[in-house]
Amino acid sequence: MKVKILRLGHRKKRDKRLTTHVALIARAFGADEVIICGERDDSLIKTVKDVVKRWGGPFEISYSKNWKKTLNDLADNYTIVHLTMYGVPFEKALNKLKGKNLVVIVGSEKVPSDVYKLADYNLSVTNQPHSEAGALAVFLYELFSGKKKRFKDYKIKIKPSKRGKKVIKK
Repeated sequence: MKVKILRLGHRKKRDKRLTTHVALIARAFGADEVIICGERDDSLIKTVKDVVKRWGGPFEISYSKNWKKTLNDLADNYTIVHLTMYGVPFEKALNKLKGKNLVVIVGSEKVPSDVYKLADYNLSVTNQPHSEAGALAVFLYELFSGKKKRFKDYKIKIKPSKRGKKVIKK
């Protein structure tokens, strides 16, 4: 099972922090890659690659100029899931999605109507206004049944503790 996150409509000045959070959530909660579609933002890509280098991988980040072409290229081998507050409850589709290769679309600006048509599933975590980063975290957590991803080749690792900070450095 491969999971790619397609961050749709990234705006360099407005969305930098939130798109970074989407990428970090994608990595931490088990996705294999995030694809940034929108304005090219090399500093964002560099930041995420630096996190992977220090905290471990595998995880990829890439940029695509054309989201529609990217989705069409992936459509034969991936099920397309669009997270939207207008969708049906994700719990209704979760069992059908487990084990499949997925592209999960997370919007930023207004999502074009074509996305709703191209998606195999338009799913909501809630039908109330909320953060796309939060929706992605909940969706991935449930998709992977709460199982934590193990990262290899890390330079920094946290040792869980009741109090204080315990950091392991290689």
